[in-house]
Amino acid sequence: MTKITFVSADGAVRNEVEAENGSTVMENAIRNGIPGIDAECGGACACATCHVYVDEDWTDAVGGPEPMEEDMLDFAYDVRGNSRLSCQIIVRDELDGLVVQVPERQG
Repeated sequence: MTKITFVSADGAVRNEVEAENGSTVMENAIRNGIPGIDAECGGACACATCHVYVDEDWTDAVGGPEPMEEDMLDFAYDVRGNSRLSCQIIVRDELDGLVVQVPERQG
């Protein structure tokens, strides 16, 4: 299992979850009740309510957004260079230890 750490917007809470390869970071956030991940569209890349900030140490491993995701990020709150939609990050062995931060609020 791949471990993912979700950090609260204020940095005070860190939730580590075990994620199955092939699932998405968003699915694991919802499954584990991570506060701040709303996922209103259910992972269809049709909203921006699963927005996260990928920790700088992980941006290369995660990679950048595809054009459709970039378009949806236009609707996210406080978009940064390390912003991603967690529904578009597929869990795989190379992401074991991934750290993402939840924004202060979603779109």
